[in-house]
Formats: sequence, C-alpha cells, structure tokens
Amino acid sequence: MSARVAVIGGGAAGMAAALSVIEEGAEAVLFEKGTALGGILNQCIHNGFGLTYFKEELTGPEFAERLASRVRESRIDVRLETAVISVSKELVVTYENPKGSASEMFDAIVYTSGSLERSAGAIALPGERPSGILTAGQAQLYLNHYGYLPGKNVFILGSGDIGLIMARRLTLEGAKVLGVAELCPYPNGLNRNIVQCLEDFGIPLYLSHTVTKAYGRKRLGAIELSEVGEDRRPIPGTGVKIACDTLVLSIGLMPLLSLLRPLGLKKNRSGQIEVDDSFMSSLPGLFLAGNALHVHDLVDNVALEAEAAGREAARFALGKRERGDRHLLAKAGEGIGYLIPGLIEEGGEESVLFRFRSARPNKDCYIEFFQGDKTIKKIRKPTVIPSEMEFVRIPKKLLDFNQETTIEVRLCPLS
Repeated sequence: MSARVAVIGGGAAGMAAALSVIEEGAEAVLFEKGTALGGILNQCIHNGFGLTYFKEELTGPEFAERLASRVRESRIDVRLETAVISVSKELVVTYENPKGSASEMFDAIVYTSGSLERSAGAIALPGERPSGILTAGQAQLYLNHYGYLPGKNVFILGSGDIGLIMARRLTLEGAKVLGVAELCPYPNGLNRNIVQCLEDFGIPLYLSHTVTKAYGRKRLGAIELSEVGEDRRPIPGTGVKIACDTLVLSIGLMPLLSLLRPLGLKKNRSGQIEVDDSFMSSLPGLFLAGNALHVHDLVDNVALEAEAAGREAARFALGKRERGDRHLLAKAGEGIGYLIPGLIEEGGEESVLFRFRSARPNKDCYIEFFQGDKTIKKIRKPTVIPSEMEFVRIPKKLLDFNQETTIEVRLCPLS
C-alpha cells in the first residue's frame, strides 16, 4: 500500500501542498469543509495575485481556479463538504460529511487550515453591539460574493490589507468611507495598498488612533475615535464622535489552530507552532504551511511554502526523509517579530530559507544572522516594515552543527 498524506484545508496552501505530495510519489487526500476549493480566494475579486507563482497578474478567483484545475486533473482524492473534527498523535484524522463520520490513519499530515479574523470581542470594543459592526472579510463576502452593500457610511478600524482593499471596493460601489484608523504609529498594510486604496481615493488614515466606543441599538449610529499614546492606550479627552452606519474591523488575523491544541505541540515565543526547516512540528509526521503556520502578506508565498511542506511530508511518509542526528535552534532576536523555522536539522536541503517580519518599521539597518559570537550573514536593508515578510536563504555549510548554539536573527542599526 502506498504512503498516504492527509492535507487539511482546500485553499491555496492545501491545493499546492497536495499537488506537491503526489509529485513526490505519495497519495494525497485533500479535506475541504466547503463546497468548492479555493478558500478565501474565491471572494477576493481584486487583482494583484499570481505575479510570483504564475508569472502573471490574476484575481483571487483566477488564482484559485488555476490551482483547482491542476488538482482536478491529478489523482488527488478531493473530499469536499468534509470537515475534519480531530487529529490524533497517531496521525488519525476523524472527519464528518453528509454521508456520516469516519476515521482514517495517515503516514503524514499537512495542516493548511488558514486563519481567522479578529472580531470586536477580541479587542473588547466598548459600547453596544448593534448590527453594522463586522470584519473586513465578512464585508468582502457580503459585497463580492452575495452582492450586498454592507453600509453607506463606513469607518474602518485597522490598516490591514483586507481593510485597505475593502476601503477602495466600498468606495467604488458607492459607499462613503469616512476614514481608516490604526492603533500603531505606522500602517500595517502593504505600501502599495496604502497608495492605491486610500491615497488615490482621498480616504484619510488616522495613525495612533482607535475606536473607543460604538453607539447604536439595532443599527450602528456612530463611533467615538480617540488618539492613543505611546503605550497604545486611549488619551482621555481626545475622543471625537463620528456618525456612521458601519464599522469594518481589519485588526489582524490569527492562525486557525483549534484542531491542534489537544496535541500539545511546541510553540515559539510568539505563540506560533514551532516547525523545523522542513515545516514539521514537534509531532513527527505533522507539517504546517500557509496562514495556519504564520500570516502571510501574499498568496504566492503561501503556495510556494505549501509546496515545500507537501514535498517534505511526502518524503517523510515514504521513508525518504534524509536527516542527521544533529540540529540547531533558531530564534528571533532584537527587532524581529517572529522567525520560521525554529529548528534546523542537519541533512535534507542544502540551505534553509528563513521567513520573518520586523517588529517595527526601520530605515537604514542591517539584518544579521549570528551563531554564538560569529556573524553568519549580514544584509543591509534601506527599509523594513512589519507588513512585509522578509526572506533570507542561508547555506547549511555556513552553520556549525558541532556547536550546541542557537542561530539568532537581529535587526541592527546602521553603524
């Protein structure tokens, strides 16, 4: 019997991982709870996707369909309308669908379930809970998929990319976007979205501001917008009441990890599940990729990462995973928000691709990789911002696996 790999989640990451699994020679079973493959891409009708992965600019649905057509033409066992309800340490996947529930054991699992949006409850938004308060993803679904304009006078809290894109989309559909507020003193979306979605449409961006109250019973009638200090707490007496019927929340994404919590997987200091340079977690045979591992800025990077994870999962399942007994730890140092991977094993690929984000915006700085007191690599950066992922590939031959030391990445000022 051939080695079998379960892929949980049928978005861009899941499809790319499953395709990679079968290309490596293992069997792939792709679980998707929805009625179609593609995940969130199916409601992202704007362009800007595919420039890296497909070498041309596509909309979200076009990107999803390109991958889905490859999946349909392959020998991947696709199971739509099938929700995974548990994963065990023995790599047993329990699922349910309209036909009932069942459990199956696999030789490896790639977890690509994506992420969740933070809601009003996540930030304990003061005030009433009338209709008209919704996440950016919900607003996108209502408008792009169902054709419903969620409001006429809209304010957006948070400068994440989905919120910025929805500011433009809502404006084009006839709504009045009154402004975007950001808690940080810098925007959290990509620079191109700040320009194309706000500046091009004259939509104001309020940095170091937040919504401190919502007014309304059945329907939102107004919000209170307040300045925040360096501690990111509202400054008393700065509140301004703004009449609006809709508040769109674009306040961040969180990896969807509820299925994995019972497994007690090792996490890094940022609360993410720690993986090695093959994307395997502390549970042998369980791999993660895409937004389930860390929140990405571009779907192209999601697909590329998932391809690598699928390939490594297939090798594990087939007993072809060539790894040494020695390993090095890796951690995010000063100025770095998080770092993936957290473990580098001897053997396998000849190099390791580090993925990370800066903890804050910086100009004229260095990204330095250290092992003990030794600088492994030093890269000058004119600008780094938290909204854009950084990628640095390090040949393993530069690492000393004879030392029990940790690889550390730091953001250093130009000196």
